[in-house]
Amino acid sequence: MRTSAMFARTPARKAMYESFYVRAVSPSEPVGVWIRHTAQKRAGAAAVGSVWCTVFDAARGRPFMAKLTSESIREPSDGWVAIGDADGAGTAGGGTIGPAGTRGACGGASWSLRDEPRTDPLQHLQRAWLYRAPLPRTKLTSPAPDARFDGSLHMPDQRELDVENWRGMVGHNWGSEHAERWIWLHGVGFAEDATAWLDVALGRVIVGGRLTPWVANGAISLDGRRVQIGGLTARGLRVAEGVEGCELHLPGEGGTTLEARVAVPPGTAAGWRYDDPDGGAGHDVVNCSIARLELSVTLGGGSATRTLTSAHGGAYELGMRERDHGVPIAQSAQDAG
Repeated sequence: MRTSAMFARTPARKAMYESFYVRAVSPSEPVGVWIRHTAQKRAGAAAVGSVWCTVFDAARGRPFMAKLTSESIREPSDGWVAIGDADGAGTAGGGTIGPAGTRGACGGASWSLRDEPRTDPLQHLQRAWLYRAPLPRTKLTSPAPDARFDGSLHMPDQRELDVENWRGMVGHNWGSEHAERWIWLHGVGFAEDATAWLDVALGRVIVGGRLTPWVANGAISLDGRRVQIGGLTARGLRVAEGVEGCELHLPGEGGTTLEARVAVPPGTAAGWRYDDPDGGAGHDVVNCSIARLELSVTLGGGSATRTLTSAHGGAYELGMRERDHGVPIAQSAQDAG
């Protein structure tokens, strides 16, 4: 599936959202970045673009968070989406993202990051027809589920992050509505296998007025072998989640099982509010891109269980309706023409 902007092809009468994003983490210290470029479109209206910049640093506690919103949004010839002042050089700010990387500026921060995919793209949904079907209402892919990043990020306090050989990923999702509740989990930097990665999303949706059980979709790569995780027919999935982390039991192809334990360092989670395309109440979203991650993986065929640990290479996101989770929600936003 070729990666391209869906907002540019959505009929005017329909509501939708779309997000292109990168996350990258230092190999040597708990410092990471999470940068999103989003389109939000109400039914009968033009799309509005936003650039979101979040920088995590466990030594400093609460992350830096900035957001810029602009009515200027387009699909550039050499990328996926450009918002506001796409080069980030002007006073208004903005950003762009595409196959070669991302650059931009908002909230006093500016960045230029190049990415080099280390593996083939990942289609989380296991059947191609699911990307054309009305359900699920959220579609997701990872153009680069494992990538190397180089470049720099300048902070408003004059700090400069020298991004050299950081690990991370490039993601893309879109749809007519968000899941009612979701988890996104990504992992790199495992001590036991430097090439391993995990990229999985879980969701619960409302169908016929009822909340469905969790469904997981994604993959793990271990010793260079990619194994699909979850799927519509997978059985035995168990989830215990909260803003401080989660514990997951996930079935995979060929009898594979994956146990994941995620721990968010205290005070390091970012809190954002995502609007619903239909104008609903929206979701609170808590994300930590420097989480501790421990996996226990048993591949199908009677293989011995493998344990993988990453001290700060996990990205954990929880989307929810409740507002009493205790994580401060970013309030400030910058508007650009």
